[in-house]
This record gives sequence, structure tokens and C-alpha cells, in this order.
Amino acid sequence: MIIDAHGHTVAPAEVYAFQATLLASRGNPILGAPKISDEKIKEALDGHVKILKKVGTDMQLISPRPFHAMHSIKPARVVHQWTSFINDIIARQVKMYPDIFRGVASLPQTMDEGVERAVYELERCVKEHGFVGCLLNPDPAEGGHPTAPPLGDEYWYPLYEKLVELDVPALVHSASCCSPRLSYTLHFINEESIAIISLLESNVFKDFPNLKLIISHGGGAIPYHTGRFRAWRLRKGIEEDFHDAMKKLYYDTCTYNKDALELLFKIVGPDNVLFGTEKPGTGSGYDPKLGRDLDDLKPVIESIDFLREEDKRKVFELNARKLYKL
Repeated sequence: MIIDAHGHTVAPAEVYAFQATLLASRGNPILGAPKISDEKIKEALDGHVKILKKVGTDMQLISPRPFHAMHSIKPARVVHQWTSFINDIIARQVKMYPDIFRGVASLPQTMDEGVERAVYELERCVKEHGFVGCLLNPDPAEGGHPTAPPLGDEYWYPLYEKLVELDVPALVHSASCCSPRLSYTLHFINEESIAIISLLESNVFKDFPNLKLIISHGGGAIPYHTGRFRAWRLRKGIEEDFHDAMKKLYYDTCTYNKDALELLFKIVGPDNVLFGTEKPGTGSGYDPKLGRDLDDLKPVIESIDFLREEDKRKVFELNARKLYKL
């Protein structure tokens, strides 16, 4: 079985028309969710399902698109309304295709408040909708100011406590970016890199040994610069090797590059990597040199000759089943 642990929703235009209305009104007065028919939602979703079947994906964990999360928008009620609305849309999509989709919640993170609202939405989505995990944005300011504390800070502990209590993982995935110096794609890589180092240099896994965190997009830049961080630890007299520390976290395969994937497997091992493609997503461009879409990663992983068949099964299925209780 092939489980894609990193997918995002495909929704009808009416969903994003509501988002535009929320932005224009700033959520004032508080708007009720629009009535969108099952037919409209299924029409948009059917194309998504066809793509998954074409590339051989049996199940995909879908979440709201991080690019649309709007975490830096004020007032916070706009973020609250949008997040609960889009999570509810995904719950409807999962019910339409219960054998194909599982829900992963977006959290209403803002810099105007702590993580309490995010904790509430996580619990609501898991208990009411049966969602199997959530997205965690390490930078709710979206490249602006003030910034949130790094993920190793106790600021995040109430959310970590709830993740452990519910026994669900979080996919660390930043959202859009306000900074004129960064595209959102580059912002992703920066935030993932900061997240890894912050977590591994903190007491988070001493305080929450059962916490399950997956770092998006192959772990940002860190798996490709481990020598520098191993040297840093040696200079500081830290006994735990950096490669061993990295195995406290999990990583997805959304790098769209065979050389990068091979290095990721060599650094962290197949036990800590989950198949993820975002397909259909930003990597869907067709590469005429390869003769396939860049995010069609199943044949890429199958072609990595040093991975044993049992390793590939872990990456394609078993690791996701273990973390997400599928």
C-alpha cells in the first residue's frame, strides 16, 4: 500500500471566495460558513482522486494548503473562522472518500495569542472529525514581526502536551511569507532548518519522549549540512552524535530530487522517512528530461538501489501507519 503523508486539499472556488470575503470584511461581522453542496466539493475532489490513482497512491493525508493559512492576518478572528471552516471542508471530503483520504488539521495560530486556540482546534478536529494529525507552523508571523519563540521553547508546551495526550503527530510546515527577501518556498526551508536545530538543542524530547514530529520537505537544509552540526556538538562536548539526535524526528520525501532523497535516507535511515509528495501540488511540473512530473516520487524511491524491499515498505506505508495510527 502507498500512503502519501503530505497532501493538501483541492477545493471548489466557493471555498476561496469565502476566504476573500473574510479578508475583505476582516471577519466583522462574524460570518457564517457558506452553504457549499456536496456536488461542488466532490467535483473538485474527483480530479484530485484521478491524479492519485494515476501515480499509484492508495491513501493520502490531506490538510489545508499552508500558503492560504493567513496566520499573520489581523484580527485573529479571521484566522479562527477560516481555519475551522477549511478543516470542516476537509472532514466532508474524507467522508466522501473514506478509503482514500485522512484529515490533517490546520491550527489557528496567530501572534496575538498563545497556542490555546490551536490546542482547542486540534482536539476538536481529532475528537469530532477523526483527524489523524495536524500542521504546526513554527512561524505564525509569516516572516514578519514579532516572531514566535523557536519550537524548543516552553511556549509550545501546551500544544505538545495535547499532541501526546491525543497520540497524534504534527507535520512541521510553515505558511506564507511577508518578507520581501524570501519567497514562501525558501521560507519553508529556513523554518524547517530552524525547527530541527531548536528542537534538538532543547529539552523537548526529554520532557515529551512520546512526541511525534515530522519535518516537511526532507528536513529543510539540515540533512545536507550535518557535518557542521556534528562539529558544533563535538566542540560543545555533547556526547550524543548529531545523526543520532536527528532520529528523534521524522522527515518526508518532498524534495523532488533523487540525489537529495538518497542522502536523506543515508543520513536518517528509512525508519524515519515517510513518503510524501504534495501531489497535486507545486511540484507537479512535467520534466521532459525525466519523462514524469517532479512530484511523481514513487518510481524515484523504487529506483534507489541501496534501499531494501522492507525499507521501501516502511517508507511507503509502515512509518505512516505507525505515526498516524492508520
